[in-house]
Formats: sequence, C-alpha cells, structure tokens
Amino acid sequence: MPDKKDALKLFDDASPVRAVWDEDAEKWWFSVVDICAVLTDSDYQRARNYWKWLKGKLTQEGSQLVSDTNQLDGKSVSGCYHLKMQSADGKYYMTDVMDTEQVLRLIQSIPSPKAEPFKLWLAKVGNERIDETIDPELSIDRAVRDYKRLGYSESWINQRIKSIEVRKAMTDEWDRSGVQGQEYASLTDLMSRTWSGMTTGQYKRFKDLTKENLRDHMTNTELVLNMLAEVAATIFQL
Repeated sequence: MPDKKDALKLFDDASPVRAVWDEDAEKWWFSVVDICAVLTDSDYQRARNYWKWLKGKLTQEGSQLVSDTNQLDGKSVSGCYHLKMQSADGKYYMTDVMDTEQVLRLIQSIPSPKAEPFKLWLAKVGNERIDETIDPELSIDRAVRDYKRLGYSESWINQRIKSIEVRKAMTDEWDRSGVQGQEYASLTDLMSRTWSGMTTGQYKRFKDLTKENLRDHMTNTELVLNMLAEVAATIFQL
C-alpha cells in the first residue's frame, strides 16, 4: 500500500520533482526549479535560468508569489520559501520551494503544453465553486458524487452529510458565543478526547492520516459518536 502522503503530492513519483512533507503545517513543499524543468522540458541548468528570469518578471509585475517576505526553518527570506534539498550530487543545498497553492499560481505563469491540463483543471474548479456560491446545494451534490466515486456506501454517505450539518450548527453557535481562532481547535480536541480519548491530531496519526479529513476516514459508529459529542457541545452553548 502506498504512503498516504505520496497520494497527496501534486506531482507523482514519475516526475522528477523533489518534495518535502511538512508535518507541522501538513503540507508539501515542492522544488520550484524542478517544476520549471518538468513543465518546460528543460535540463536543470536551463530550468534554473528560466526560474531566475520568471522570478524577475513576476517581481516586476508585483506578484505576491515572489515579492512577499517569508520565513521557513527560522530564516527570513525575500520571495518564495527556501529549504535544504538533496541534489543530484548527494549534497543538500538551499532550494526555492512552494506549497501546493503557490505552485498552482506559478503554473498559470508558465506558457507550456504540460501546464495546460493544470490550467484547464483550475478553470473548471473555479467555475464549479462560483456556481456553488450561487446554489450551495450543488456542493452537497458534488460531495455525494465524490464519496460514491471513492467507494463509500450509501449509509456512510448519509451519516457523513448529517455530520457536516451537525458540525455547522455547532460552529455557528460557537461564533455567536465569541469563539475565535485557536479556540476552535482547542474545543474540537476537547470533544475528540471526550469520546475517543485522543486529540484530533493524535487520532489522525492513529489512523495514519496527514492532510486528509479525519471524518472522511471514520466508520459509521465513529461518525455517530463524534456527532453526539458535537450535539452535546451545541446544546451546552445554548
């Protein structure tokens, strides 16, 4: 069985794109030069030169993709993030990296036939999300289709949709009570410990999950227990 983190990577293992999993942030960091090499069919040196040119062009355009001052591994850097990654010679060098959201923004700036499928997919997703803001029921229909495609049973899907409704009612009540920021995570962990004996993070590690939604990997029984905890939390807030 493949590692679950591998399934979440934007590029598969057939593409020579170096990636590092950030356990704390629960995200992948990708080598920008490697992405440029794949999308432009260039060798490493040409890809480096292309990225240097593209970064200058984006800077002139005022793109936040390269103009922000970011910090990673305790070091403040201008432009995109930097991480040490292993090179072909076996040594580790500081490398420009981007997370998935930044990579998808970068791809839109690269004129390449290999970038077109990503651009078309982004346009399709963007159009779907706009439609869903007009008619929220569409998002529920999409979720049901996706769950069916992934092989979930009808009974599980019904429980999962109900759990979303219960969670929304609880968070709405939290909002009215003035709950903010990190308090959401703390209260969620408290409820999780109440019925499972584990925080959300501990439960995800127990199920060998990374970026995946924990509820999507719960059984029917787990979903019911979690909903009972959320209903109780909502009632006590009223």
